[in-house]
Amino acid sequence: MTPTPVGMRCPECSKQRTRVTRGAAGPGRYDTPATYVLIVLNVLAFLAEIASGAGGFNLGTNSSLIGDFGLRGISVADGEWYRLITGGFLHAGLLHLGFNMFALFVLGRVLEPGIGTPRFVALYFASLLAGSFGALAMTDPLELTVGASGAIFGLFGATFVIARGRGLDTLASELGFLLLINLALTFGISGISVGGHLGGLAGGLVCALFIIAGERGMLGPRRFAVEILAMSAIGIVSIAGALAVA
Repeated sequence: MTPTPVGMRCPECSKQRTRVTRGAAGPGRYDTPATYVLIVLNVLAFLAEIASGAGGFNLGTNSSLIGDFGLRGISVADGEWYRLITGGFLHAGLLHLGFNMFALFVLGRVLEPGIGTPRFVALYFASLLAGSFGALAMTDPLELTVGASGAIFGLFGATFVIARGRGLDTLASELGFLLLINLALTFGISGISVGGHLGGLAGGLVCALFIIAGERGMLGPRRFAVEILAMSAIGIVSIAGALAVA
């Protein structure tokens, strides 16, 4: 079951007239540029992992690129704060990459046209950083953590909250069901970063609450700027928290 992009257009876009053409198939690459760019960046990073000498597609964490840029508490504590971001673009194998990129593709095609590309990008990176904070808080400082899962869980949570906030109960129910399954897998399968998933989810939920508050007139006439600043603040607080627990 995958969520449908129908009905998730932003309130501003829904007021615009749209010419309907035969054969339209929902949001495309022009409606979701950030989604496609993020997928390309993750795929390129994975190819770079293979090129770094790990060999094959089942990399684990043996790639030298993962060693240099994966998320690891002791390295972040030594000043390598960039790992908070770069770790979210690396993956431990083809299956790991495939699951995350499929989820990003589906959720991005639903959410990005619904909130606009700037909000989507801010939400993605706020969730990624919140996921890094959660991962460091619940992982041994010597262990490596990689993957876009924190950001993906943030998108899951945000899409659910925004769908509910806009009265799209069917879509929200589908997303809620999928989210519960993924949370069950998070706690039921060994080797998964529970902290990364929960941190990213929390970041996405809070970002979405600001977006819904803006749509309901609670953030004033300059709500777009307030929403972006709020999501940026979530990212900054996540960085500070990650540095504190590293």
